[in-house]
Amino acid sequence: MIFNDEYFMRMALKEAELAYQQGEVPVGAVVVSGGIPIAKGHNLTETLNDVTAHAEIQAITAAAGSLGGKYLNDCVLYVTLEPCLMCAGAMYWAQLGGLIFGAYDEKRGYKSVKPSVLHPRTSVRGGVLEAEASQLLKDFFKSKRI
Repeated sequence: MIFNDEYFMRMALKEAELAYQQGEVPVGAVVVSGGIPIAKGHNLTETLNDVTAHAEIQAITAAAGSLGGKYLNDCVLYVTLEPCLMCAGAMYWAQLGGLIFGAYDEKRGYKSVKPSVLHPRTSVRGGVLEAEASQLLKDFFKSKRI
């Protein structure tokens, strides 16, 4: 079986759906190394009462534990929403090899705040399964307004 960006983004979307079911903002993340998913995470900010418990942070921490080291040079992070500045900073310190995200975040995404925050060697691709990732977020926030 050949895995591609959409395959791994669908895994991240499943994590986002878990967050949704737990009343969390539905963002999910998966870290892939050598074509193999090694870590995943979803938002846990409400569950843990921790503003830093974003999906990306959960996945990066799990990946570092899985690899036994803090640097993720050969890893790609798939996340359903463009990371915020805090998460992008964590990606910088982890020297993440690649970032692939679904929906753009025009208000809080790192690109609108500080586009150069990622490590210079981190490759970036946005908009993978963007419509699905965006719809999940829209549905979540619509349910909160009712």
